[in-house]
Amino acid sequence: MAKGYWVSVYPTIADPESLDDYNELARQAVKAAGGRVLTRGGCRVVAHEAGIAERVVLIEFESFEQAVAARASTAYQEALAKLPQGFERDFRIIEGLD
Repeated sequence: MAKGYWVSVYPTIADPESLDDYNELARQAVKAAGGRVLTRGGCRVVAHEAGIAERVVLIEFESFEQAVAARASTAYQEALAKLPQGFERDFRIIEGLD
């Protein structure tokens, strides 16, 4: 079964500290859903072409279905409610290769 991944890129974050509440709740929700954080903001990035060298988050789940269910979970929806104004995010759920 192919794994599932959350990929988030944050091109604009006006106030990184304003994400603290979201980050804490999201971390708990991801862990409860069986997700494993592979990389997150603060890691080194070398961007090419139109690449974004800002915060990038990559989370792995045992399956694509598990990744979709984690996004829809009550715990993650509570985290989303804490996202502040003043930032831009590109969030995707993708299926890995077998």
